[in-house]
Amino acid sequence: MAIQRQSDIVTACRQAHFNATHRLHNPYWSDEKNEKVFGKCNNENYHGHNYNLVVKVTGPVDPETGYVIDLKNLNELIREKVIERYDHRNLYLDVEDFRDLNPSAENIAIKIWYLLRDHIDPKFDLEIEFFETERNFVLFSGPRMT
Repeated sequence: MAIQRQSDIVTACRQAHFNATHRLHNPYWSDEKNEKVFGKCNNENYHGHNYNLVVKVTGPVDPETGYVIDLKNLNELIREKVIERYDHRNLYLDVEDFRDLNPSAENIAIKIWYLLRDHIDPKFDLEIEFFETERNFVLFSGPRMT
């Protein structure tokens, strides 16, 4: 059996999916400015997305299990911390996370990162790849360290 090197770093990924509605709206702006900046996404009756999420955990492979992270456990963590919180919700009205924060793809990805980060060993890097549509997605890998 080959010996694994400590320098071998792998990214393990788990994909998830949820449906939610939202409205992009800045309450400090006029209706005209909201319409100009957000367009159809500012619909006062909201609109929905079939969101796709990829959680990426990067680190060394455990020589005993052959895993970076147990993907079954990661799946449960995503379900518990993200899916149960956001699936089939109006993010603007039903989710405390977005009471004072515009539920853009960028802000949703950031919130998801923080929901998961404390539950994943700090020796691992965490990145969120978050798809609002097939063509529109964002990446977030945590706050910048200066």
